[in-house]
Amino acid sequence: MFSDGDKSALQDNGFCILPQVLDARALAQARESLNIAAEESRRRGIPTYISDLDPNDANVRVFNLLDLDPLFAELIAHPSATEAVRWLLEDDFIISNFTANIAKPGSRSMAVHSDLAIVIPEPWHAPWSVNVIWCLDDVHADNGATLYLPGSHRFERAKDLPANPKQAMVPFEAEAGSIIIMEGRLWHTSGENRTQAQDRALLFGYYVRSFIRPQWNFNVGLSEATKAQLSPQLGRWLGLGLTANVKPLDGID
Repeated sequence: MFSDGDKSALQDNGFCILPQVLDARALAQARESLNIAAEESRRRGIPTYISDLDPNDANVRVFNLLDLDPLFAELIAHPSATEAVRWLLEDDFIISNFTANIAKPGSRSMAVHSDLAIVIPEPWHAPWSVNVIWCLDDVHADNGATLYLPGSHRFERAKDLPANPKQAMVPFEAEAGSIIIMEGRLWHTSGENRTQAQDRALLFGYYVRSFIRPQWNFNVGLSEATKAQLSPQLGRWLGLGLTANVKPLDGID
């Protein structure tokens, strides 16, 4: 349940953590589905290492999750996630992307960024996006937890960043099965996995206000078979309806 305390934390700190959203059985299923999805992505010719994003291939990226396993459609529309999204963005949102990152031992940190800065130019006056991070493993500083800059969700321009933002960043720490609700203006980066044998798997569900162009074109990226399995509500959130990625008028979709 998305409590008043969670709302205050999200507003004041730019994030909140909801524990135990997935139980042990659901976690095991999600991990298995993600491993299979990574292999299927490579089989389809979609690389899981993107040199523009990560310094080395120990960061495994998986895109187009919704077309790779029906489980991911359940997670992107999970009530624990969408309740938080609705509170921050009201009902005027779409799903911009749903991806995964598996930080294997030796993975290094990507560039510092905010998710809103990637999709819309400054100034960033309002919380127009939110990232829901699904922790499929325990997340801590040593295995590559996401690092964030405290208070940076209040920055309106890139010049507000300190000279060396990464030096002031701290890790999100959460148990497997938790979700981290991260406001889109919070500046962050991936951590380095300094362990010898621990993978750190995260799913990133990115939701934006409906006027913002989505990162992933679901009309093209999803197969007709996948589209046929989606609920009307999820289809609208993915921009598959008549009104695409703008808020539908009353009585129209």
